[in-house]
Amino acid sequence: MTKHLTILGIESSCDDTAAAVVRGTTILSSVVYGQTALHADFGGVVPEIAARAHAEKLDHCIEEALATAQLSFGDLDAIAVTAGPGLIGGVLSGVMCAKGISAATGLPLIGVNHLAGHALTPRLTDQTAFPYLMLLVSGGHCQFLIVEAHDRYRRIGGTIDDAPGEAFDKTARILGLPQPGGPAVEKAAERGDAKRFKLPRPLLNQPGCDLSFSGLKTAMLRARDGVVATSGGLTVQDQADLSAGFQAAVADILTEKARRAMLIYIAMNPATRSFAIAGGVAANGPIRTALMALCAGLDTVFIAPPLHLCTDNAAMIAYAGVERMAKAEVDDMTLSARPRWPLDDRAAPMLGSGKKGAKA
Repeated sequence: MTKHLTILGIESSCDDTAAAVVRGTTILSSVVYGQTALHADFGGVVPEIAARAHAEKLDHCIEEALATAQLSFGDLDAIAVTAGPGLIGGVLSGVMCAKGISAATGLPLIGVNHLAGHALTPRLTDQTAFPYLMLLVSGGHCQFLIVEAHDRYRRIGGTIDDAPGEAFDKTARILGLPQPGGPAVEKAAERGDAKRFKLPRPLLNQPGCDLSFSGLKTAMLRARDGVVATSGGLTVQDQADLSAGFQAAVADILTEKARRAMLIYIAMNPATRSFAIAGGVAANGPIRTALMALCAGLDTVFIAPPLHLCTDNAAMIAYAGVERMAKAEVDDMTLSARPRWPLDDRAAPMLGSGKKGAKA
């Protein structure tokens, strides 16, 4: 049944407006309208600007996705939409759009956890069998998950403060590099000396799989200030060396913590050992290479989605909708936008909680 389901996916949780059509595990179309230019002058995503852009672009994005797939609403089985977590204005734009389409066409409505979209991407690209270990690493999230089913996740570690993607963006701002920070820092690091600056690897001397990047970010700021105080400013080579040092520190942290997470996962004795990465930081070449080498040493299959499926996209949302629809899991018009929505609701909140729920 799953391979015949055709789902329209809608994604608007941050600064990418996306729509896609997926049939089973085949992506018939995937359209992403980025907002980099809109936020460039602000050094990061401005929620109000992002929400307005989503509202303006969603209908065009959906129209293009359907046209590329050569389908109409009548050819679809359901509408899947990111219902959280994310910037509430953007999430709300997508949910309301999906509700409108559902009401007008009679198509079932499926709310999808954005993180589940990332976590299920290996099922879309490689038909990976459950259970597998997932490192979900992006601008707003970083956690190790054992994916046991499409709706069952066991978190065995995560960041206790900043996410790596956030740290990349802040490092780019510290160094005067453009946004988005991940690609800018990676490019600068290509010509840098990673050993010039001694940067910390937080929590590596602590047991477990939890991570921390706040102290690394602070160390970067102090290292930059030290160079500026000594030389009166940053040269291009200074930027490159600091970028290389930062990137190497993140790679070391993720690799060691991944090794510990893999030992926990391997102890479960899965029939096939699979380790997957997803999220924007998964597009970083050196980090991918380090994790690939780790998997090779532990006789574990390494799975990394194509780069265009690492960053936010609607194909992963549509596929998560396929998985839910196959189990007859649909929502109604009471579906609400959620700024917070942890995948493993059995685990204690890592970043605190409040009226809006657990942050992670």
